[in-house]
Amino acid sequence: MTVARSAPLVVASNRGPISIVPVEDGDDEIRRGGGGLVSGMQAALAATPDAVWICAALNDRERSLARRALSGRLSAVPEVSDALKGEFDVRMLPIDALTFRQAYNGVANATLWFLLHMLYEAARSPVFDQAWRRSWAGYQRYNRAFAEAIAAEAAQGATVMIQDYHLFLAPRLLRDLRPDVRIGHFTHTPWVPAEYFHMLPGDVARDVLDGVSGADVVGFHCARWRDQFVDCCRSILGRAPAGRMELFPLSTEADELFQRAHRRDVDSSVRQLRDVVGDRKVIGRVDRTELSKNVFRGLLAYRELLRSHAEWRDRVVHIIDNYPSREDLPEYREYTALVSRLAREIDDEFGTDTWTPLLLDISDDYPGSLAALRVCDVVFVNSVRDGMNLVVQEGIVLSERDPVVVLSRDTGAADALGRDALLVNPFDVSETANALYEALTMPDEERIARCRRLRQAAVALPPGPWFQAQLDAVTAR
Repeated sequence: MTVARSAPLVVASNRGPISIVPVEDGDDEIRRGGGGLVSGMQAALAATPDAVWICAALNDRERSLARRALSGRLSAVPEVSDALKGEFDVRMLPIDALTFRQAYNGVANATLWFLLHMLYEAARSPVFDQAWRRSWAGYQRYNRAFAEAIAAEAAQGATVMIQDYHLFLAPRLLRDLRPDVRIGHFTHTPWVPAEYFHMLPGDVARDVLDGVSGADVVGFHCARWRDQFVDCCRSILGRAPAGRMELFPLSTEADELFQRAHRRDVDSSVRQLRDVVGDRKVIGRVDRTELSKNVFRGLLAYRELLRSHAEWRDRVVHIIDNYPSREDLPEYREYTALVSRLAREIDDEFGTDTWTPLLLDISDDYPGSLAALRVCDVVFVNSVRDGMNLVVQEGIVLSERDPVVVLSRDTGAADALGRDALLVNPFDVSETANALYEALTMPDEERIARCRRLRQAAVALPPGPWFQAQLDAVTAR
């Protein structure tokens, strides 16, 4: 059945605004996505009659649901319609499991993510062989499926907003199918210098750059990532991209975050942490168990702090909340085990009967993470590379201690917060240890003044206005 071209606004992303999860009684539960970014995009869609969000079915349950729906539109399924509350429609693509696995794990996560965060160990990776080429063919099919679905849904002259590295090829594919529509693409990851991007096979590098360049407006979090993308186009394609390269530096949604962080479950976690920490200072960090987050070197820096400044033993606790991530990739399992071993070594070296120097929790505990941010004196982010990093902004907003920020210079957030944060080279353990010491010993007057300015910057462009600014830029084309 052919879908009528009726949507004046189409959003396309790998993950959509709803998910299907199994519950204890053996049934499935449809949940509406949370978080400020999803909420901001939902608000814009809800304000546009007949808008559609196109996403991929992420598992067999979701593929089954997508096949039940009329032409993939989930409003045809009553329980989904109830979850969406009729504000906009969702079309979930039941892309076959092999293609999804090749596109998502083989290319998006295991190749493009590693490339754009500069995570490769050049002596061993990447390896572009026949097996990888099969994954690349899956990524091409995946992007083509999105482009065809968008082309079928979009009204004449519609606005299409495509999200992130999972869909790098989709703008050009859609442009070829529907030259009448206006296309925006936003990259949430960092970009890399041209010489690093050259690690990709030549045809793949050209396809990625040409694919993104098919958009009328290409968005980035900061000028560094935009400029490096343009340099890659000039070096590899021999031309600058034709569309507008725009900056949309995302910040956090303070009101929604603050309300969630003061519910009963978070208050309970705060009390538990305060019982353990007492009157000690807290260095807090919340991350995924993601290679780019650089938790291992962060722990090395904390160990060096305790070795170099013995006066801080029994006066500080490092709280680390890590969400499990990409456990199907062996590199991530090995890295998580490495972090856990180092944490045990630090506790063995410095811990006493009355002081636990390190609280590491590797679990999906959102209330616990919000509690950690509420009690921290130092917000610590030392990512190898980050497109933005919203957690540092959330920590600034939520901390009840006017925190000092120790922040990697290689995050997009450093562009917005760098004047008042303590910036560090994420590879320099000693510099990071010194920054942690400076943060712990900063005079109150300076700390409070810095934090006041940091809080203003952390809420400058929350998700709703952030997405609307992109819409305005695309519709102005």
